[in-house]
Amino acid sequence: MQLIMNPGALDEQTFVLPEGPVTIGRTPECTVCVIHKSLSRRHARLEWEGGRLVLVDLGSKNGTYVGPAQVQRHELREGETFRCGQVSFRLASTSPSRSEEPMPTQVRSLQTRFSPTTMGELLRPHADPDSHTALKMKPVSGDGRAHDKLQILLKVSQLLSSPGSIDEVLDRVLQLVFQILEVDRAAILLVEPTSGQLRPRVARASGELPAGTFYSQHIVDYVRKHSVAALFSDARKDPRLGSADSVLKQSICASMCVPLKPRDTVMGVLYLDNLTRAHGFTQEDLEFLTAFANQAAIALDNSLLRQQLEEEAVMRTTYLRFFPPATLKKLQLARSAHLGVIETEVTILFSDISHFTALSSTLEPRQVVDLLNDYFPVMADIVFRHEGTLEKYIGDALMAVWGAPVAHPDDVDRAVRAAVEMQRALARLNARWRAEGRRELNIHVGLNTGRVAAGNIGSEKYLQYATIGDATNVASRVCSAAPPGQILLTGTTLERWRERAWPVTPLPPLPEHGRQEPLALHRVEWRGPLGEASNTD
Repeated sequence: MQLIMNPGALDEQTFVLPEGPVTIGRTPECTVCVIHKSLSRRHARLEWEGGRLVLVDLGSKNGTYVGPAQVQRHELREGETFRCGQVSFRLASTSPSRSEEPMPTQVRSLQTRFSPTTMGELLRPHADPDSHTALKMKPVSGDGRAHDKLQILLKVSQLLSSPGSIDEVLDRVLQLVFQILEVDRAAILLVEPTSGQLRPRVARASGELPAGTFYSQHIVDYVRKHSVAALFSDARKDPRLGSADSVLKQSICASMCVPLKPRDTVMGVLYLDNLTRAHGFTQEDLEFLTAFANQAAIALDNSLLRQQLEEEAVMRTTYLRFFPPATLKKLQLARSAHLGVIETEVTILFSDISHFTALSSTLEPRQVVDLLNDYFPVMADIVFRHEGTLEKYIGDALMAVWGAPVAHPDDVDRAVRAAVEMQRALARLNARWRAEGRRELNIHVGLNTGRVAAGNIGSEKYLQYATIGDATNVASRVCSAAPPGQILLTGTTLERWRERAWPVTPLPPLPEHGRQEPLALHRVEWRGPLGEASNTD
């Protein structure tokens, strides 16, 4: 029989079940070990009773469920699914039974994904004061000891291969360090991409974890600089460290530190120490820790790559709707998949279809949808061509922004050019629709420039890039005040419009509720000689 974890999901994993009882949980001693925050250390057990496989909850914190019902004991049937915490499992046969398949003439037993040997069978549960090594291995000599070390590393590889976030993998690594080695404290430091400096990411102690930094900065810097595994039998007297204050202040007797190097570059270091016993670590310990760190580095690197791919996927699927390709490429290079909220000056454009409500009442719903599906892609392409951000569609209206998340010195010029191009593009659309016997449209456009809060809003599952502030509200009101076929600017936008490719006409100020001063408006004469409205190519 076998258990399929999270069947159908990206992290689906198959566990071939050995004979006898099978435990499920977070600790390496469990037959099926899955590092997940919703699982207890020993969560559940599968046991055979008279030819029946029974699922038994072991007093777990988050419970064991079959369907919606929480169970303490349940007889499992082949194909049945159960859940431990938030992790789903399905019981399946090792292979489908097909009577027509020929039986093999020779059978050889192969080691399955999960050997009957668990980590607990290879390690001592408690420290051995007479041991010459920090490895908690059970006494065995010669080739048997080398075999057991390989078995432990195989288990480490299996336990670190499960997908997880970088923090989950970091915690998993230190959990295994304390499981396998006699150490007092351990820490993992990773290189920060922006600063290039080592920064602590996770730490653990056999007792109470001290406040602040407990590792020796000299030791971790030495290992990173030389990209070597280092054993300091008595760190207080080691000439490589000189008179390092950090070693003396932390009362470090013995320590080991190894680089985390999945490829050619050191991504971090794994540090551990002993506070009570000089010469507490041996060359055998260092060699084992180096092999262990290689497995950990690969797991951490895979987790970071997975995170990067997920962020890029979010950027492609979520942001492709908002940003032009040039802006999206800049964000990818900057790895800014999570756009924080910033306060900045932008130029906001609102474009609305004139008399759309009355028009919709004369058309069938399908005709309205077809009309918008013809209209919006043309307008969106214009926004992207001028490197604006398409913030949203609001019914028949369109809102675009220049200046966030990427600013250009000529953002106002780009916004005005886009507004004029929208009017000209609509003239071409109308000519086509007229030839097809379809209804024609007019649009009115309003622009305003001002400061806003720009960034992602919403939940993790649905992100919306938005610009929030009074400047956005003003742009919407200016658009509402514009007659069909016109483009209106506020005085703020006019002041920053350097190109002035079309003449403008001052209009009567627009009274604003709650404002002492009315809003100055200007009309862009985009049909004039400079605009060359007759040229629609």
